[in-house]
Amino acid sequence: MAAITYIDGEWVEGNPPVMGPMDQAFWFATMVFDGARAFDGVAPDLDRHCERIFRSAEYMGMKPTQTPDEVIDIALRGCARFPRGSELYIRPIFYPQGGFLVADPDTTRFLLTIHEVPLPDANGFSVCLSSYRRPAPDMAPTRAKASCLYPMTGFAMKEAEDKGFDNAVLLDPENNVAEFATANLWIAKDGVAHTPEWNGTFLNGITRQRVIKLLRGVGVEVVERTITYEEVRDADEIFSTGNYAKVKPVNRIDDRELQPGPVFQRARELYWEFARETAFKVPRKA
Repeated sequence: MAAITYIDGEWVEGNPPVMGPMDQAFWFATMVFDGARAFDGVAPDLDRHCERIFRSAEYMGMKPTQTPDEVIDIALRGCARFPRGSELYIRPIFYPQGGFLVADPDTTRFLLTIHEVPLPDANGFSVCLSSYRRPAPDMAPTRAKASCLYPMTGFAMKEAEDKGFDNAVLLDPENNVAEFATANLWIAKDGVAHTPEWNGTFLNGITRQRVIKLLRGVGVEVVERTITYEEVRDADEIFSTGNYAKVKPVNRIDDRELQPGPVFQRARELYWEFARETAFKVPRKA
């Protein structure tokens, strides 16, 4: 894939080496990242993604070296290096070089990678229940978008794929639904949208928050609450929200087939309308 990375004021192509074996993040997995999207000349909610990575870095004991506005500017200038209309993934990163178990905040480094990744189509995906769970906040750094949380996602995805499914539903420590392995989870029942109430065990996604606001703005009832796996299996509709694929329907859960429904369709339409009107426009390629 075509990729560029902003390192120490310069753009470097490809996959440059940036970390050594003695770096604290290499040793203790304290790296944080965020992911935003650019497509059709826009970068929706870029500011919120850039603000969240600062919160993640500070939570993990780092001292961010740029302001959110500076990261936004770097990201937009980087996107402008690609052909107009490219579908891009924007990934700012902070990691500490120094420290032993505890990160030395004064050694924080910043990188920003942009690479071409097509947006997935709106076709549905299949899901099953995972044997893995999302950890509680006193078990893992769940308040950050930290790289160390993602091996569990990989385990859940591999388990689902081995069973013939595309993704997995993960529970929290209390046996309630947390999210999909790679995105936030939604169900619809009798025209009402439901999504798990954020309890610190999963990422309170920026696209999730945006869709809640958009649906409520047009009068669709959205309920944030505790949801069981049995309720997901019995739902009229199931869909996901997340930065990578935005809004995507589930077409099979376990042995039950589903079709995209009206709540999903409305959520997807509203999101794309919002994205086209976003304030963050990608500059023309120089």
